[in-house]
Amino acid sequence: MSQSQALKPQSIKTSTTGSSLADILERVLDKGIVIAGDITVSVGSVELLSIRIRLLIASVDKAKEIGINWWESDPYLSSRTQELLASNQQLLERVNLLERELAATKQLSEQ
Repeated sequence: MSQSQALKPQSIKTSTTGSSLADILERVLDKGIVIAGDITVSVGSVELLSIRIRLLIASVDKAKEIGINWWESDPYLSSRTQELLASNQQLLERVNLLERELAATKQLSEQ
């Protein structure tokens, strides 16, 4: 290493150093962010509308770490949605067939 390289000042990152959008997004997803608020619409002393907003932004790993994993059991977000819907339809058809057969058997036994 030459003497001019050794004396060259190093840049020091501080909190005032600008961050790119990717850096900010990485930090938010890594740590998570919670946004909470209440909105109330009133006329006089009569409350007409009340909205509670709770929003959590985090990575999947962070969400799982804090115990949130509802997307894993939601059938509309599952890759098996079509398979589950088809299976459900087949089961409904079988139940209908069995009910018709049971009704026919009852009619025969009553005669």
